Amino acid sequence: MPAVTVTVITKNEADALADALKSVSWADELIVIDAESTDDTVKIARQFTDRVYVRPWNGYIDQKNHAAGLATHDWIFSLDADERSTPELAEEIRTLLKTNPSMNGYRMPRVSFYFGRWLRTTDMYPDYQLRLYDRRRARWDGMYVHESVKVDGPVGYLTSELQHHPYRNLSEHLLRMDRYTTLAARQMHAHGQRAGVIDLLVHPPVAFLRNYILKGGFRDGQAGLVISIVNSYYVFLKFAKLWELQQSSDE
Repeated sequence: MPAVTVTVITKNEADALADALKSVSWADELIVIDAESTDDTVKIARQFTDRVYVRPWNGYIDQKNHAAGLATHDWIFSLDADERSTPELAEEIRTLLKTNPSMNGYRMPRVSFYFGRWLRTTDMYPDYQLRLYDRRRARWDGMYVHESVKVDGPVGYLTSELQHHPYRNLSEHLLRMDRYTTLAARQMHAHGQRAGVIDLLVHPPVAFLRNYILKGGFRDGQAGLVISIVNSYYVFLKFAKLWELQQSSDE
């Protein structure tokens, strides 16, 4: 049966890391790549594995590919420090690997815990993530934001959920959103995209309707309403920052 290596990249994740690493105690190997944390992240990681490496931060893609390159096994399960593997997901992965998988990578639904509940509505669900892959046929790729695994060959789907604890509160959500929309705008600009009046006026309300109506945000009450509004604001900020970049580049 193919063995699996779990890889985790970290930087100042002392508050969340222990729970993440406990959730993957079933793995054949655990590798942690730390980006020179100033808290107890490394100390905590070494309580779970001796495969802990500290190196300068070179971006999400480089850190994750470096972790996969250090693995003893070819099948990689990439986990973030704010995520948890459920027992059901662990069992599904172990059962899958017993069959000599026909796919080169697998996506899994990710469910987020936010505002005191597990959210299975809005754009936050099912939020499929490709986290299980054969490193001989796949690697992390991307540009400024939303790094992802690029697989050479077929990709399958798992049914068990990956748990996610994305934000401690709305303030943290908004701070992170400011950073990600800046990166998203830079990426869009680099790809030749431009923002006009329609993008600023139409895309945000469409995003709200998609989140709140089509993806059932209304079923989560006020939490679903807030998330739908915030997600539409994300879209507005992304296009507004893209428009701002256009003004700077045209000067």
